[in-house]
Amino acid sequence: MHDLTVLITVLSFLCTISFIFWRPQVNEAIPATCGALVVILSGSVSFSDLGKISETIGGAAITIMATIVMAIVLESFGFFHWAAEKLVEKAKGSGIRLFWYVNLFCFLMTLFVNNDGSILITTPILLMLLHNLGLKNHQKIPYLLSGALIATASSAPIGVSNIVNLIALKIVGMDLYMHTAMMFIPATLGLVLLLILLFANFYRVLPRRLPKTTPGFLAHSPAPGSHPLKGDSSPIPMEHRTKFMRNILIFVFCVRVSLFVASYFHIPVSLAAVGGSLALLGWRWYRLGISPVDMMKKTPWYILVFAFSMYVIIYGLHNIGLTDWLIRFLQPIVSVNLLRASIMMGILVTLMSNFFNNHPALMVGTITLTGMGLDPLILKISYLASVIGSDMGSLLLPIGTLATLMWMHILKKGKVKVTWAQYLKVTSIVIPITTLFTLVILAYWVSWIF
Repeated sequence: MHDLTVLITVLSFLCTISFIFWRPQVNEAIPATCGALVVILSGSVSFSDLGKISETIGGAAITIMATIVMAIVLESFGFFHWAAEKLVEKAKGSGIRLFWYVNLFCFLMTLFVNNDGSILITTPILLMLLHNLGLKNHQKIPYLLSGALIATASSAPIGVSNIVNLIALKIVGMDLYMHTAMMFIPATLGLVLLLILLFANFYRVLPRRLPKTTPGFLAHSPAPGSHPLKGDSSPIPMEHRTKFMRNILIFVFCVRVSLFVASYFHIPVSLAAVGGSLALLGWRWYRLGISPVDMMKKTPWYILVFAFSMYVIIYGLHNIGLTDWLIRFLQPIVSVNLLRASIMMGILVTLMSNFFNNHPALMVGTITLTGMGLDPLILKISYLASVIGSDMGSLLLPIGTLATLMWMHILKKGKVKVTWAQYLKVTSIVIPITTLFTLVILAYWVSWIF
């Protein structure tokens, strides 16, 4: 590679990441596309490479888009507002009980949708809920910050909740079923520890008693600037609403389970995801008379463009020798044993995520792993540790994930200010402890089951 090609590729990567950090409100697909075009023109990524990239991200992209379609359909039924009102109802006037239910809500939204979608859905609804409860700004932060951290970290237990996790699965040749069997227990224990640490941190700030509310209160007085969702009331009659929403939830759960069944029998996961989305679209058409055509406008297609463009840039870095350097540095350390592989790769991807964002960090880490010639089990645990660094460790700084950047932008629109100092005061304690704990548990769990 010519020195000029190397320089252009590195500068394209740095400029793309810098612009995303500097202007998080700008659609991230725009700087990523510009960076990818420059990398292609520089010659570090060939047209044959583009075919490999399309094959790698294709299934992951289809799966994530099908999941987002399901989320949009749920919004049409008024599911998310119904769920938020149920949070308040279950809290029974206790601010502490509400804390636990809010985080359970964010966890389930990530498992049923995906991490970015969970942030976009839960944050506006929580802003409305907390605003209408009359809480002060400092009382809102525990719910909003813990919810964002849990929503983002919850993409670790199952690979299907994060597009970059799915792409990485394809790169290392690991199926979704195996990922979940090895990762679900360690990552879930890590989430439990994270939640306990967050609760201990916020305990003194949480309001003990909440004001009384009436059914449907979220539909009447949204928080200023915090409501990007289209409809805030359900078209389903009140007397049938709970039963209908329960049936919808059961259906979505069955679709999610079908993804793992498909993976186990080596059926493309994307087929199961698309089938579930089409069934839910048909259900909505029958029940509400809304044609599936509206999905063309509502689906955020830019996610596909961003994922493809970002991978083009990373592939360019790979072609100019970045991963070769990482292989020479990491291989002697990672190949020793499972515990060292887990901790080393988890810390490396954590650091890269907080400096460069978790999407490129996990892609670089995963491509590096495939070139090390590792023992199959060490390769798998190194990949899973990279996911923990990408999904949990990346939360140390607000710039570590796109989800966190979007979350801060939504809060700003909702007139709730969370400074970097406030954010770091919490994450500098809870994230390193949680990440290291999860990496160690991962190593011992995999050693035990294998």
